[in-house]
Amino acid sequence: MPDDLGFTCSHCGGHHAELPMSYSTMAPDVWEPRFETDPDSMLSSDQCVIRGQHFFLRGLIEIPVIGSEDVFSWGVWVSLSKDDFARSLEVWNTVGREAEKPYFGWLSTELALYSESTTDLKTNAHTRPVGSRPFIELEPTDHPLAVEQRTGITHDRVREIAAALLHPA
Repeated sequence: MPDDLGFTCSHCGGHHAELPMSYSTMAPDVWEPRFETDPDSMLSSDQCVIRGQHFFLRGLIEIPVIGSEDVFSWGVWVSLSKDDFARSLEVWNTVGREAEKPYFGWLSTELALYSESTTDLKTNAHTRPVGSRPFIELEPTDHPLAVEQRTGITHDRVREIAAALLHPA
């Protein structure tokens, strides 16, 4: 790989100094600013509760970059059952928490770059060591995002994603 980590953008034709290898959303898609004043709702950098009824964790969908040791990641939110969410909080700061069974969830982040909706894809959230966000494993379907997670993407695809997200329409 060249020393220059930047790329020439297919959208603007300009040179960007870095090729971003991750993108993230700040909240689940169903979060609304009015929930900030709701005593039964909360949003942190890793957890979200809406009206005491809907529970979310933030994690990473990691995608290998073909021909390299690079990993591209989407920072996403998944909904969990109340019990799984409570368990995840219980072990949040516990050394060895990565031994937890995966938590089933539904993807709660729409990644508009995909031709098919990503909302409500089935997931498993795998807890990692304290200080690391969960690994979000998608159900192995034919959805383009699930296929990319299983088979990897090229650096050209990473550049395509960067061009689209750095210059939204």
